[in-house]
Amino acid sequence: MAIRITRVYTRTGDKGETSLVGGKRVPKDSPRIDAYGTIDELNSVIGLARVFNEENLDGGEAHQFLDQVLCKIQEELFDLGSELATPPEFFQEGMFRISDIEIKNLEKLIDKCQENLEPLNSFILPGGGRIGAYLHQCRTVCRRAEREILRLAREETISEWPLKYVNRLSDLFFVLSRWISKETGEREYLWRRGLQSKPKGK
Repeated sequence: MAIRITRVYTRTGDKGETSLVGGKRVPKDSPRIDAYGTIDELNSVIGLARVFNEENLDGGEAHQFLDQVLCKIQEELFDLGSELATPPEFFQEGMFRISDIEIKNLEKLIDKCQENLEPLNSFILPGGGRIGAYLHQCRTVCRRAEREILRLAREETISEWPLKYVNRLSDLFFVLSRWISKETGEREYLWRRGLQSKPKGK
């Protein structure tokens, strides 16, 4: 569907309300707005990760693979945001909705990227290389999106799949941060207390 945007400001939200798909007006701090607003925030952070990764696209297949993965996720998140912005009564036939297909694809990616990763013997602290650090930020924003979608699901009727999707997606960001660190030779920050042996009898 072609989109044409001719005006950026409309003045219709100056009193703290906004329109959902279908025209329904709701407060800007409603659970539905929080949910798809956090998805939008997550998409922005992914964009930052892609910018830093794009600096190295000529550096090998790992960066090219990561860009393809992140690009696809950004597309899916934009679709998910549209789904969350649409109340059930305004869904129309043919509108995209997250399903088990997208979730299974995320699980396949997780399994693929984990194949050559060493098992962890401690928790990872966010950081390391620039790309990995942004992927950790993606993970934490994604977890917040999961909480917002759960809150929305408790108050309104939504599909079961968005919650499962963002849950799996946060796992993927964790694995991707480890995977790109390994592929580029950047070290991971490990929680040092977790590496310490516990005294016997404790």
